[in-house]
Parts: sequence; C-alpha cells; structure tokens
Amino acid sequence: MRLNLRVIIGLVIAVVTLLGYFFNTSTNPVTGEKQHVNMTADQEIALGVQAAPEMEQQYGGESRDPRATAAVQQVGQRIVQANGLDQKTQYQYRFHLLADDQTINAFALPGGQVFITQGLLKNLTSEAQLAGVLAHEVGHVVGRHSAEQVAQSQLTQGLTGAAAIAAYDPNSPGSSAVRAAAAAMIAKLVSLRFSRNDELAADKFAVEFTPKAGYDPHAMINVMQMLEKEAGGNNPPEFLSTHPNPGNRIEELQKDIQQVYPQGVPDGLHP
Repeated sequence: MRLNLRVIIGLVIAVVTLLGYFFNTSTNPVTGEKQHVNMTADQEIALGVQAAPEMEQQYGGESRDPRATAAVQQVGQRIVQANGLDQKTQYQYRFHLLADDQTINAFALPGGQVFITQGLLKNLTSEAQLAGVLAHEVGHVVGRHSAEQVAQSQLTQGLTGAAAIAAYDPNSPGSSAVRAAAAAMIAKLVSLRFSRNDELAADKFAVEFTPKAGYDPHAMINVMQMLEKEAGGNNPPEFLSTHPNPGNRIEELQKDIQQVYPQGVPDGLHP
C-alpha cells in the first residue's frame, strides 16, 4: 500500500509538472512560434540587467578601448534596427565589449544584454564577422532561449523529483540514490540537447539578420573556421564549452544560407 501511495504521489507531481509546462505558452513576436516559457519580457529584461555587472566582472569589466567599444555598439544596433527588433520586441538591446583579451567568448543574457570579449574581437578579421557573432547572440535573445531553458529546467527538476519519490524503496535505500543519479544524468543530457538546438537556431537567426543589416552571412562561416582552428590547440576557446562543434555548424550554416537565399545572397553585402 505504501508503495502504491508513493507511486500515486509521484504521478501526481509528474502530471502537475507536465501540465504546468505544456499549458504555459507564449507566442514569440519575431518567429510567431508558440514557446513554453513562464517569464514575461519585463522579467527577462530585469534578470539580464541584474546579472550583467557580475558577468562583466568575470571578464575584467568593460573594455577601456572607446573605438572598439563604439564599433561593437554600432554594429549591434545596426542589426537590431535593420531587422526592426527594437519595434517587434520589448527588449532593451545593449552591446558590451569586455576587457578580457585572452578569452574567446561571446554570450547573451535574457532581455537584450549582449557581450563579446576582446579576445574574440581581435581574432575577427572583418566587420561582417563581428556582425555575425552579434547577430547570433541577438538570436538567443529574440528566440527567448534563456526563458525556455528556465522552463525546461523546472520541468526536468519536477519530473526527476517525481521519479525519485515513486522509486524510493525504504528496504533498499541505495536503489534510490542510483535511480536519482540516473535521472539527474538524463536531465543533464536533455539540457545539453536543448542547448545545442538553441545554438543552431541562433546561427539561423544570424543568417537571416545579417544581410538586412548589409553583411554577408558567409562571414559567419569564416568565424566558425577560426574557432575550429583555435579548438585544435591545448586550450580550446571558452566559446566552445557551450556551443556545438564548429565543423558541424559550418555544414548547418551552409544549409541555412541555401534555404533562406535559394537564389543566392543579395549583391553588395559587406564580406
């Protein structure tokens, strides 16, 4: 009877968790797709603004190079305005150049805070490559990937908790630990899969956003080739710790460009 009660409790928690996830949806204003999120745009903005100072501190603060900082901000805002993202979304897009010149990385916080390190910037050889990197990160923002990750994390935590309750055997306490560890591993693998999908989706956003701002989307392939070369060293770029293999992304980027521009990219774009 106790076993049945534990199973029932676990099932109830699982059902409530699943219902909370699948019925809590919002329509993305850029893509028109329905997404499972439980944060408003204002909450995303507040979260990003709150986290920005801590992220800056981890990378040596804001760059003290005014020309490079201005260039990053100018290219970033050009992408936002050329694609009407300042009108289609509520986000407050801010572009930051970080002082760390050794770390190759770029990332975005929810709500519009976008960062690139001097270490990555100095490895880029054209304005179009910078545009590709920033457009990719803007893609994370408009794709609401952080909000989706929060909802997915709550889903996996709820299901993991439900499984642990249902599987607990008081006569064999060790079995619970094993099952909980297995459940946690599954949850981690699910998160990694979602993260990979988010990165590839952001790449596609970059392909769509950069030409409207006057940049050739093929420049993003050059960025991937640079990252692939850097990854061959003893210390792969931090950028690659959360991003798919550059070689795989090159193939996907080529497919995206062909899909978005089957007749070829527009003429006159900055390479």
